[in-house]
Amino acid sequence: MSIQKNQHYIMTIEDLGNNGEGVGKIEGFTLFVEGAIPGDEVEVRVVKAKKNYGYGKLMQIIKPSLHRIQPPCPYVPRCGGCQIQHIDYGKQLNLKRKKVQSHLERIGGLKDIKVHPTIGMDKPYHYRNKALFPIGMENGEVQIGFFAPRSHRIIDMNQCLIQHPITEKVIELVRDFVKKHSISIYDEKEHTGLLRHILVRTSWHTQEVQVCFVINGTEIPYVDILIQELQQIPHLAGVILSRNTERTNVALGETIEVLWGKECITDYIGELEFRISPLSFFQVNPIQTKVLYDKALEYAGLTGEEIVWDAYCGIGTISLFLAQKAKKVYGVEIVEAAIENAKVNAKLNQIENVEFFVGKAEEVIPQKLQEEGIKADV
Repeated sequence: MSIQKNQHYIMTIEDLGNNGEGVGKIEGFTLFVEGAIPGDEVEVRVVKAKKNYGYGKLMQIIKPSLHRIQPPCPYVPRCGGCQIQHIDYGKQLNLKRKKVQSHLERIGGLKDIKVHPTIGMDKPYHYRNKALFPIGMENGEVQIGFFAPRSHRIIDMNQCLIQHPITEKVIELVRDFVKKHSISIYDEKEHTGLLRHILVRTSWHTQEVQVCFVINGTEIPYVDILIQELQQIPHLAGVILSRNTERTNVALGETIEVLWGKECITDYIGELEFRISPLSFFQVNPIQTKVLYDKALEYAGLTGEEIVWDAYCGIGTISLFLAQKAKKVYGVEIVEAAIENAKVNAKLNQIENVEFFVGKAEEVIPQKLQEEGIKADV
């Protein structure tokens, strides 16, 4: 059977692709179908057909999967932030486990590797501690939200079910401020206008809130009024400015300026304290980060006598976490700024049995073994 473009077919979805699309076969021909999930019986129209695979448009769901649910977010599927909210959470966790298993076998060539069930959350909503909102204009109206799938068209919204609820208040205040004072909005195509992004970071443990504005210019008009309005936000710790005048998809500029309050908020992983600026990398799910690190510590089986290498260590979060039980931990990371943060975090937590290096892990680790005899137990 030859699969033809623009022809309609009936098929059953068997798996999930890397971007959340359904995957099935028509007489051995693999078809990727956005919006379909495993277990769905669907009618599709083929929109692109290559030699061994193609892409189909979901025309109708003939028989829904037992795991299909109504997405709790009203912006699905217009927003590109979440791809599988129409699958019940338990099934999501199982599909993720299967995806890891498949990659280990198909890409890694590893057989008979046991992949344990995915450890889920009790409440998988409102957990994220970082939100980056692009800002745009459409038909004379301010758009604040997230990009639509595969585009830079902003889906205007006033809430997000996976972000901290305080972001809703930030969006409301900024939207009102922009309208009232006619603040110009960045136009990506023309590279004109001022306000590009809003970054909101929150601390899970201290409840501190940090708001950073990214602008295509030097200053925000009426900034004192903006700061005064933002002080309605409970636990506001800092209002920060990032200047980015480049034509780029990178959101933040290279430097920041504190407009009000302080540059960093404080959060914890277990008993370890971390200072977080707008430029810092920090895990976005603080609840599951602790679960993940506890599991890594359990599997490492540290007794206090081991040498540990943490490759691609970032700002040293897991390095410091493991250092509590190891003899010595070495971290390596190619981003110099991240290593500087790692050293600050080590000092902040009075942890002395760690050492950090800037460079490529695949080069630094063999070099240290050859030159200094540093060999990893873990």
